[in-house]
Amino acid sequence: MIPFTVNIKLAARTLTGPLNSHNKPAVDWGWQGLIAQGCHSSILIIDPKTAQTIQVLERHKANVVKVKWSRENYHHSLSSPYSLRLASADAAGKIIVWDVVSGMAHCEIQEHAKPIQDLDWLWNQDASRDLLLAVHPPNYIVLWNGDTGTKLWKKSYAENILSFSFDPFDPSNLALLTSEGIVFITDFSPSKAPGSAGKKVYIASPHSSPAHSKPAAVQPTGAKKALNKVKVLITNEKPTAEAVTLNDCLQLSYLPSKRNHMLLLYPREILILDLELSQTVGVVAIERSGVPFIQVIPCAQRDVLYCLHENGCITLRVCRSTTPLSEETAVDPEQSVQELVYDLRSQCDAIRVTKTVRPYRAVVCPVNENRAALVVSDGRIMLWELKAHNIKAPTNLSSGLSPLYSPINFCGTPLSRNQKRIPDLSLNTMIGHTLISGVDPPWPTAGQQEVQLKFLLTGLLSGLPLPPFSLRMCPPLTTKNINHYQPLLAVGTSNGSVLVYNLTSGLLHKELSVHSCEVRGIEWVSLTSFLSFATSSPNNMGLVRNELQHVDLRTGRCFAFRGERGNDEPAIEMIKVSHLKQYLVVVFRDKPLELWDVRTGTLLREMAKNFPTVTALEWSPSHNLKSLKKKQMAAREAMARQTTLSDAEQSSIESSVISLLQEAESKAEMSQGISAREHFVFTDTDGQVYHITVEGNSVKDGARIPPDGSMGSIACIAWKGDTLVLGDVDGNLNFWDLKARLSRGIPTHRGWVKKIRFAPGKGNQKLLVMYTDGAEVWDTKEVQMVSSIRVGRNMSYRILDIDWCTSDKVVLASDDGCVRVLEMAMKSASYRMDEQDLTDPVWCPYLLLPRAALTLKAFLLLQPWSGSYTMDIAQVDYHEKDEIKGLVQEQLNSLSNDIKSVLEDPELSLLQRCLLVSRLFGDESDLQFWTVAAHYIQSFSQARQLSVPASETQPPAEGSQSVPQGHLDICHDILCESSFFQRFQLERVHLQEVKRSSYEHTKKCADQLLLLGQTDRAVQLLLETNADNPSYYCDSLKACLVTTIPSSGPSQSTIKLVATNMIASGKLAEGVQLLCLIDKAVDACRYLQTYGEWNRAAWLAKVRLNPAEASDVLKRWAEHLCSSQVNQKSKAVLVLLSLGCFHKVGEMLHSMRYFDRAALFIEACLKYGVMEADDGTNKLIGAAFADYARLLQSMGLREGAALWASRAGGAGEVLLEELFQREATDLTPKEEEAEAGLGTIE
Repeated sequence: MIPFTVNIKLAARTLTGPLNSHNKPAVDWGWQGLIAQGCHSSILIIDPKTAQTIQVLERHKANVVKVKWSRENYHHSLSSPYSLRLASADAAGKIIVWDVVSGMAHCEIQEHAKPIQDLDWLWNQDASRDLLLAVHPPNYIVLWNGDTGTKLWKKSYAENILSFSFDPFDPSNLALLTSEGIVFITDFSPSKAPGSAGKKVYIASPHSSPAHSKPAAVQPTGAKKALNKVKVLITNEKPTAEAVTLNDCLQLSYLPSKRNHMLLLYPREILILDLELSQTVGVVAIERSGVPFIQVIPCAQRDVLYCLHENGCITLRVCRSTTPLSEETAVDPEQSVQELVYDLRSQCDAIRVTKTVRPYRAVVCPVNENRAALVVSDGRIMLWELKAHNIKAPTNLSSGLSPLYSPINFCGTPLSRNQKRIPDLSLNTMIGHTLISGVDPPWPTAGQQEVQLKFLLTGLLSGLPLPPFSLRMCPPLTTKNINHYQPLLAVGTSNGSVLVYNLTSGLLHKELSVHSCEVRGIEWVSLTSFLSFATSSPNNMGLVRNELQHVDLRTGRCFAFRGERGNDEPAIEMIKVSHLKQYLVVVFRDKPLELWDVRTGTLLREMAKNFPTVTALEWSPSHNLKSLKKKQMAAREAMARQTTLSDAEQSSIESSVISLLQEAESKAEMSQGISAREHFVFTDTDGQVYHITVEGNSVKDGARIPPDGSMGSIACIAWKGDTLVLGDVDGNLNFWDLKARLSRGIPTHRGWVKKIRFAPGKGNQKLLVMYTDGAEVWDTKEVQMVSSIRVGRNMSYRILDIDWCTSDKVVLASDDGCVRVLEMAMKSASYRMDEQDLTDPVWCPYLLLPRAALTLKAFLLLQPWSGSYTMDIAQVDYHEKDEIKGLVQEQLNSLSNDIKSVLEDPELSLLQRCLLVSRLFGDESDLQFWTVAAHYIQSFSQARQLSVPASETQPPAEGSQSVPQGHLDICHDILCESSFFQRFQLERVHLQEVKRSSYEHTKKCADQLLLLGQTDRAVQLLLETNADNPSYYCDSLKACLVTTIPSSGPSQSTIKLVATNMIASGKLAEGVQLLCLIDKAVDACRYLQTYGEWNRAAWLAKVRLNPAEASDVLKRWAEHLCSSQVNQKSKAVLVLLSLGCFHKVGEMLHSMRYFDRAALFIEACLKYGVMEADDGTNKLIGAAFADYARLLQSMGLREGAALWASRAGGAGEVLLEELFQREATDLTPKEEEAEAGLGTIE
């Protein structure tokens, strides 16, 4: 037998079952790495790596309809630590913000009593990390402070709001999906409610749109035949009545991978819109026989969609690259791009959908985007992981799918030769970015391998089946069984199976299919075996099929205990096993009871026909086993004495007979051959109490006690020690003290007493009582109630069954499909996660104390410690309580071997380490910073090595193919290299041009082309204007103007004058266009910035200006972002990074008190040679390193503090002295010797 420690104290917990339909949208996967899911009125917190439920939050009274983890988009420090915060909303309009580790509610918010429609935290957390936006039905959006529960503002709209989506690129944009269409809000701000009512657009259902019924009146030449495929989706007029009824838009989301793109989901298609034109640029449709969509999750790292279908299948669609596959197919780019195409690259298995089992929602890990979880209505959660497999043979191009390649980079840096990597770390380490023609080579570079994506099921959590349940806890813990005790709870279900849960971990221990109909009751006969009975539904004679099974848990063997008996007889009412587990009484509805011997499985007695009808029965705890054993011992001793005193010459035969006798005796005792005498009492329909004694196979009738006049029909009996308690159908309890021969009746006025049970443990006289509307705990010594729960008063569910699971904890089965282990006070409470006893260790630094989490991060970032890579915190000079040290070490141990080996790999560069650790911590702000920093530090360092005479502000032109760096993905938008950004915008305009379907669209395209400098194309579009269009004349003149500009010099000053006048009179866009025509884009940017169009100015600078000019515009923008009214410093830092202003970035990080980030960033800049230690930078380097050393000292990492202080020059000297003084006072003589042996810290 494997020895294991017995955890006698069980944690309070909830085992959950099927979900309610309200819970459908209530699931979220947070940056913290955990999944939260609503189940009725509780919230489960699940660790997807180990597939364990690690917390259940209970405080809501109504069903939970939304859960949302807070974002981690801020710099973490002691004052703003890593913490698990979750917001949940229920069907009664209550929002609770939780501190998940302690299980306590941080604050509660209530506005109306209707279900919350949608809920999300604001992602831009520079100003505040606590803001929460909620949709309160029917048409209000309210901004709450999730820390204090105060309302900041409230705004109502004309239509009912169904959901909303934040623009991931601009915190001031928000889109609301309403019952009639979409409302775009562009002035969203935490400080005040949006001023305008937003721009309202109506969605004509895709199938009722005019483009389907008739071709457009004007056939523009350039758009070819593509026009007929276009869906005019978005109109500013209200569509006709029939179009509105078809508005079955299921979901609206911005695409986090491309700016200004949005996705609309319909059951049979996904539409990708370009919001600049309000025009469909891509459609993912399902063929007629396909399975409709339920939900789509767009990814940020790559342009990828996870789609959930109605059969529970998750499909992965990847946006097709626009680069031609080979040189021959390279045609005019205008012709090649027809629309955005999303290719199906992988799909997982479907589930079996029935009436009660259907897929509800899928969630995707926001940190790595390569794992998905599917929530099924029966309470199951399936955890799928995306894996990339290298393919040796190239795929067949005729399949129409271009091959996918793995990226060259790992954690933002090209891999070195011997470097270890984690292939499936995240989506962007599995597949390279979408290639764009003109920038990317159309064929793979060296080191790229073709990959195929597959889904792998890596975890499954299943819940309890549908209620009703019957519960029975295994026999209690005693001093005799303490070495091998397991707290097992048997749950009998309605489908005939018995689930056995281990309550230490809350995990399913065994699931046994025992019966063919609903399990009515379970009785344990040892720690590893039980009897359970089930009865089928009665036939027309009122007779049933009874099943009584004996189950052995160790082997799973189960046999019919009553043999052939059981067909066509009255139903079994109850089974009761005696205290010594020797005898079993089976009570029937209209048939005398049976008495069985449990050990031999034989029927001892079937009572006579005239035997009274039993209403309640209980075995007495008293027996004569002890006295029997004493007698046996005495007999044995006498026997032994006789053998030693007998004559020495006694024949050997006789002694062997005696030893055989002894052996038989001990064997008999081993198999409990002794039959001890036991008693049971029962009551009949008149309330008379009978007493019956059983010994071996003799059954004797004992005394009878006449009925108590104050009691109604007795429903149940409990007996422990000298106390006997009777409960009746009218809610009276009668307490008998057998020693003092006293009885006391107490009316509870709670109706029928369904069940009464004494708590286990010597001298523990607590009693659990179950009624139809709840339960109570009584103390029978004092005869008073200890605690009570009642439906409607302090709980929302009805109780189906009860039992004690330890001497101070009860277990309740309820009709919401849950089984709850509660304290004796029976308050449903969440538990502290740190008191949990989990079977598998969970990696989640958020569970640690704030200081310990930061220490763990520093420990991983600052490897190697004194020259050696280690995953053992004990090898580092770390001053902290042992208990906290142990918790930090547990976190380190729970990391996978792959991740450990990469972290201990000397080839891992500092930038890669920072990126990897921010991924492990799910730190959104760190991850973004280090992704951009790693890219630009390397690209500037390469430019320096190639000694390209590039200015301080611009990486080398991407055309110089000597840069194997690649470019930042387009999800970084303005932060990308100019050449790549320009190319992307050109492709986008070509796509818009192909898709345009009205004069409005054509005009917008022409304007965009002029800004991008594509004058010839713009002229073609302007000349397309129809003669009966009011702007025909204007457009024709504009076309003439555009074509004549390059020729004449003097016209420039005239145009400039006209442009400035236009801008002054409020025609900003037209003026900017004119300035761009005469190559005065710098002035255009300045005007745009003056008039507050900062994003537009940055865009124009990126696509039109040379590096030095663009840099000036963007630096002005960064200053604006830092101003107190905008307060987007983190964005400003990223903009400056993309310009290569590394010194300024270092200063800003230091002034924002991001000491760890500042020091590591400066260290990386020095390593890559993009910053040099000279008089200009030494002050900054010294200050940053010294502050980081102080921070490390405050965490208890003195060794690290000494190292950074020693590198901080003059600024660190004082700190070094402090450290050495403290060390000298701390050390005992023994430690001093050891220290001397270790040598000094470098």
